[in-house]
Amino acid sequence: MTNKTLQFIYLSFIILTMLQSNPVQAQSSDKQFGIFDGHSDIGKVEIPGSVKYNADKQTYTIEGSGTNIWFGSDEFQYVWKKIKGDFILTAQVEFIGKGVEAHRKIGWMVRQSLEPNAPHISAMIHGDGLTSLQFRQTAGGDMEEKKMTISGPDIVQLERKGSTYIMSVAHWGETFVSEEVSDSTMSDEVYIGLFICSHNPKVSEKAIFSNVRIVVPAGPNLIPYTDYLGSHLETMDVATGMRKIIYQVPYSIQAPNWTPDGKTLIYNSKGLLYNFDLATEKPTELNTGFANNNNNDHVLSFDGKMIGISHHSAEDNNQSGVYYLSVQGGKPIRVTTKSPSYFHGWSPDKKFMIYTGGRNNQFNIYKIPVKGGEEIQLTNAKALDDGSEYTPDGKYIYFNSSRTGNMQIWRMKPDGNDQEQVTFDTLNNWFPHISPDGKWIVFITFKNDVKPDDHPFYKQVYLRMMPVGGGETKVIAYLYGGQGTINVPSWSPDSKKIAFVSNSDFK
Repeated sequence: MTNKTLQFIYLSFIILTMLQSNPVQAQSSDKQFGIFDGHSDIGKVEIPGSVKYNADKQTYTIEGSGTNIWFGSDEFQYVWKKIKGDFILTAQVEFIGKGVEAHRKIGWMVRQSLEPNAPHISAMIHGDGLTSLQFRQTAGGDMEEKKMTISGPDIVQLERKGSTYIMSVAHWGETFVSEEVSDSTMSDEVYIGLFICSHNPKVSEKAIFSNVRIVVPAGPNLIPYTDYLGSHLETMDVATGMRKIIYQVPYSIQAPNWTPDGKTLIYNSKGLLYNFDLATEKPTELNTGFANNNNNDHVLSFDGKMIGISHHSAEDNNQSGVYYLSVQGGKPIRVTTKSPSYFHGWSPDKKFMIYTGGRNNQFNIYKIPVKGGEEIQLTNAKALDDGSEYTPDGKYIYFNSSRTGNMQIWRMKPDGNDQEQVTFDTLNNWFPHISPDGKWIVFITFKNDVKPDDHPFYKQVYLRMMPVGGGETKVIAYLYGGQGTINVPSWSPDSKKIAFVSNSDFK
């Protein structure tokens, strides 16, 4: 053999030895793990694990074995990604099959390294329903845990804020309950990921993870309405909560309308409107003529032929006014004469447009004839009234108001009479949107970390749904968003899905 041949054989042997001794690096070169970098069996498991990513459904099926995740060393299957800084990890989780051991485990894990004795913090759901925040502070140290009062949740979230880790869990449809660990000693760069442990070295277990999101939240120096995070345009089946990201960009897009033909979403970005073709998953600009400073208050007429917009005009000191134009594009026609006016809805017969108007240091709801005329004031509360929308049958206008303390959903007759509160809770509910079949309302809910009359960007929020006449309210989505998420009607024409925007810093 020549020297070059010997060198090649020797180099190949070294590479093969490295890959066999370090399976993590061998596996991490595979690009079939969705938003994760790779996967690995941690510890000396007897049955190798696997990860299958379904790109169409955006779900992860993870199979793994392992003796336990406890004491000073761990054995389990892990799909992971390296990350720095703060984050919010959320997923809907479900074991597949009855299982063998009561303490088989799934959830999110933040890990200092891929060594079996590494420090870590885990949001764990056990096969018997036990739910706990478990953590190892030092390499090889014993595990500690904080047990949750909830049993067998299927929504699990793990958030890092500096040295604090917060576990939040819920049964789908309910709001979160939380537990936290402070003063973690893990470094800034960590592994984050989903895991499964069978709690029996002779057994392999499976679980499916859906609605998996890794969010990098806004930093402390972000200036609202000046600095923006990236955006995910999503659709969701409201009956199951199954979500799908159909488009993502590293800048702000907001407030998708779903056209009545079911083919297009219309959203705003950087002052312009865009048609997003659901078949090609590509956007094109919607011609709005001189109106190039549009906000996220844009709504289609019920027949889908016209679109109302809110454009900030220089002649109104850059305040918002209400206009409309053909959904095909063209020159907008101005309707309101006073500013600021923020458009929110059409009457089903297209004779009136309704909007929030700032008048005399109050924000109330007004309507105005589409063909022009004097505006008609419908509400007169000292608190903020906003987010007005007609029902498809034209019998009611729903809106949100903070007149009783927290922001709540209200409704009234189209002439402003019979104003009545619809939701009664301790959260802040905004922007009620009625399904085309007239049966359901979807709205966005802010927690109590915001003022009732504020709906800021970049908060942990819920999307909730309730019967149109009132009744049980359930959470259908757990996400990071807020302003621009669902400001406008965004139901699919068959009343089965909604579209919305969630946010993350794309690092």
